[in-house]
Amino acid sequence: MTHPPRYPRDFTGHGATPPAADWPGGARVAISLVLNYEEGGENCLLHGDAQSEAFLSDIAGAQPWPGKRHWNMESIYDYGARAGFWRLHRLFVGRELPVTIYGVATALARNPVQVAAMTDAGWEIASHGLKWVEHRDMPEDEERAQIAEAVRLHTEVTGTPPSGWYTGRCSQNTVRLTAETGLFDWISDTYDDDLPYWAEFGDRDQLILPYTLEANDMRFATAPGWVTGQDFGQYLIDAFDTLHAEGGRMLSVGLHCRLIGRPGKIAGLIRFLDHVAQKGGAWFATRGQIAAHWAARHPHRRRERPSRMDYDTFVTRFGGMFEHSPWIAERAWALELGPAHDSAIGLHNALARIFRSASRDERLGVLRAHPDLAGKLAAARRLTADSSAEQASAGLDALTDDERASFQALNTAYVDKHGFPFIIAVRDHDKAQILAAFEQRLANDTETEFATACAQVERIAALRLGDMLP
Repeated sequence: MTHPPRYPRDFTGHGATPPAADWPGGARVAISLVLNYEEGGENCLLHGDAQSEAFLSDIAGAQPWPGKRHWNMESIYDYGARAGFWRLHRLFVGRELPVTIYGVATALARNPVQVAAMTDAGWEIASHGLKWVEHRDMPEDEERAQIAEAVRLHTEVTGTPPSGWYTGRCSQNTVRLTAETGLFDWISDTYDDDLPYWAEFGDRDQLILPYTLEANDMRFATAPGWVTGQDFGQYLIDAFDTLHAEGGRMLSVGLHCRLIGRPGKIAGLIRFLDHVAQKGGAWFATRGQIAAHWAARHPHRRRERPSRMDYDTFVTRFGGMFEHSPWIAERAWALELGPAHDSAIGLHNALARIFRSASRDERLGVLRAHPDLAGKLAAARRLTADSSAEQASAGLDALTDDERASFQALNTAYVDKHGFPFIIAVRDHDKAQILAAFEQRLANDTETEFATACAQVERIAALRLGDMLP
């Protein structure tokens, strides 16, 4: 059977109750200072590119110059290497703050003095790709080759292979391609969470450390963006205070030598660092340190995921969620399932959609497939395993003779009136509550009871799925 399309985006993540971060020292926020080193890796005719760079500079509305060098653009990038880097180096070394470098391999190769300073400071140097160029239209094989060459050159220049990766101007294939190498403790080409998380790519369990495009000095060069250093500094302060109040979160701060390295802009960063030092509760760490901490506290554990199951496995696992009605699971498998359906709540929604959109006769068939409560099937031990356990949970397997007689009389009267058995999620009630609901609902009209019974069928399925899935 042809596998239906699956939706790859994950809208659930850690959900309403994220795992406890347990940052060292009881810190409430892990702060990752990231310095992007791109100077000498940007688009430039000197680098074999067809046009000049146009991204992330102080030239408003810059456009590529095909076939020409853009002297002003090159000069701005040069400022980042010549002045901005050293201003940031003095700041971070002076305060003994750990830094992660996103290093473009060709830029690192052209800046040996700065690389030596990074190494001497003990900073983590992660890979920022081979060149600081767009990858969105790059063929997969070419991007794969560039990743390999970036690792080779990075290792040659720094003496150590990179253990972390961030492309930035990435393609839809970047995260998968970098994960498939198996080389990186962490990858940061996502912006989808305030905490690390695991992603599966074939046999590879890859830790993802989401990055930021908003707590980022790049907005000095984009619209809407920062105008003064104070704009940036206040935003970082607000972000830190919010995460501090929540507790157990991660704050990435994105920086660029040619942007925040300017004197009027760095003042906002300094105010932020002063605020954090005064308030406390922060763990400044490299991304590698955060990744190691998370991997130790929250190692990945694989599990079966409904959205990845083949048809037979899916129907076998979930065909009994609605009593004796595997057709619901059969149809649900053909929906556009994805990571959001790999939880009890998510898969229940998919199954319930099929049940709700079925014809009245089909839904009536589901109702009639349910056994009478404490009825003849229960006495004969012919209930499904789920129904048997559910009825036992409310003590319906241990009735007195009088209680059994009451249930049987109510069952008969209910079916005679409505044409289907009385259905209730017994795990939500005790024996007395079930009897009271039985007597109350017997007086309802059939349309009301049909709707009530359908809702209870969905509730039963939800409870059953809750036993199987997170």
